[in-house]
Amino acid sequence: MSNVKVLSLIEPADGQAVAPCCPPLTERPFSAEEAEVAARMFKALGDPVRLRLFSAVASHEGGEACVCDISDVGVSQPTVSHHLKKLKEAGLLTSERRGTWVYYRVEPSVFAAMGQLLTTVPAVA
Repeated sequence: MSNVKVLSLIEPADGQAVAPCCPPLTERPFSAEEAEVAARMFKALGDPVRLRLFSAVASHEGGEACVCDISDVGVSQPTVSHHLKKLKEAGLLTSERRGTWVYYRVEPSVFAAMGQLLTTVPAVA
């Protein structure tokens, strides 16, 4: 049994709509909680192997990739599994086991949340 707490980048408000994790960086200073959420995302993507894996999943045909298709990133299979686990814990990937293989995908709401975070808000004059 694992005691790892998965903290999502985004929180569904009512099970239907998806709220961005944080306001745009230029809108106002982050609260402590917003900074924690954004830092998890940036920390997870701050490793080159994780960024390559995230990119491989995101750009894979059909929007999902079998671990067998994305594991050629220059590290051992256990290391690939470790990095995929970190991306899942950060709320950036979801996975589904199908037989002996695990398929990963980036939920569209993650891209929306990342885009919202990095959006520039025009200054009010």
